[in-house]
Amino acid sequence: MQHLNRRLLLGGLTTAALAVPSSALAAPVSVDLRIEGPTSTLFEGPVTTDVRLFRFTEGADTGDHVCDGTSATGGPSPSPVPTRGAALMAAVDRGLRMSGSFGSFGASFSTINGTSVAYDPATYDYLVEFENFKAAGLGACSDDIKPGDQVLFGYGGYGAPALKLTGPTRLAPGAVGSATVVDGDTGAPVAGATVGGATTAANGTAPVGPFSDRGPHALKAQKTGTIRSNRLDVCVTDGADGFCGTTAPGAPPAPVPSGPAPAPSQPCLTTGDDGLCGTRDTRPPGGSIRSVQEQQRFAKGKGPRELSGRATDPQGVRQVTLRLTRRIGKRCYTFSGSRERFVGARCGASNGTWFKAAETGDWSYLLPTRAGKGRFVLDVRGTDTAGNVDRKLDRGRNRIVFHVAG
Repeated sequence: MQHLNRRLLLGGLTTAALAVPSSALAAPVSVDLRIEGPTSTLFEGPVTTDVRLFRFTEGADTGDHVCDGTSATGGPSPSPVPTRGAALMAAVDRGLRMSGSFGSFGASFSTINGTSVAYDPATYDYLVEFENFKAAGLGACSDDIKPGDQVLFGYGGYGAPALKLTGPTRLAPGAVGSATVVDGDTGAPVAGATVGGATTAANGTAPVGPFSDRGPHALKAQKTGTIRSNRLDVCVTDGADGFCGTTAPGAPPAPVPSGPAPAPSQPCLTTGDDGLCGTRDTRPPGGSIRSVQEQQRFAKGKGPRELSGRATDPQGVRQVTLRLTRRIGKRCYTFSGSRERFVGARCGASNGTWFKAAETGDWSYLLPTRAGKGRFVLDVRGTDTAGNVDRKLDRGRNRIVFHVAG
């Protein structure tokens, strides 16, 4: 029975190592690709692909496999077409890493970007495939994709719904908006999901804001037993402060093109250490914590569970790591990412252990349970694609102290 369950749950990518298909047989397709791991988002963004061979980038099995939706892959298409597996390969071009193996039941994923997404025989969790928020009936190399499709690989149990998050994309400073969380397949509202520290009501809505800092804020919806939602980007601006594409007072207005003449060339803007304009990139990325505020106090049983924030760099962010320490009286603990729980440690935030939260600038991490009683110190550290690390910890930016009552 275990093998039967594995076949049903890991239907995956039915492939065969045949000849390379011609990419000219089908037009390129652009889709939104998202990969949700057990505790964080591993990839999210648009990709464009044509017909591609599928291969794992690391591990024992790195051979090429046909992935074109035809009968050779168990698909229904009479001619080669782009597939969900091809969308993954487009993400590989942008640095995505995958390991796994092919067997008689298709592809079994082991890791993505270093995070385990392997099938868990104890919980039956695995990397579920979705097409426009609906669980896919065919494997990733058997199923075609169409322009604008929402392609999702989410780690969870069979039948776990994929959350869909909508809400305002712009708010004024101090204003409060409303976000809505639904089952992406059925549209039914989802109660009890967390969004930026708030919890959705029976109608699936939760307050968004107020935000004290201007600029972009990334939100995700999460709930145990579901697949984490898409990202909602909310930009905070008063409309004339230089944020979110607005013009700050005293700044020259954006040039308005007139006629066919090309716009005059503009000087290249660089800080001299950011890798732009031919400079060497020695500048570490910036970073901030969004889900909790400096010296925020939570009532008993109301501590945060979802931690989130953003790291930014002109050349791109390669990794975000977190350190979370806890003190209860004279006893101190640090959160272990590998064990997913707090373990004893010497007192002092610098004695805590770092663990990976994401490989993208917008990060979120879901703790196993809400933070319990104690004084907590949360640190975030970003690493850019040039290897520069944001090691300076600034209170209120990438170091937050918060308290949970006992």
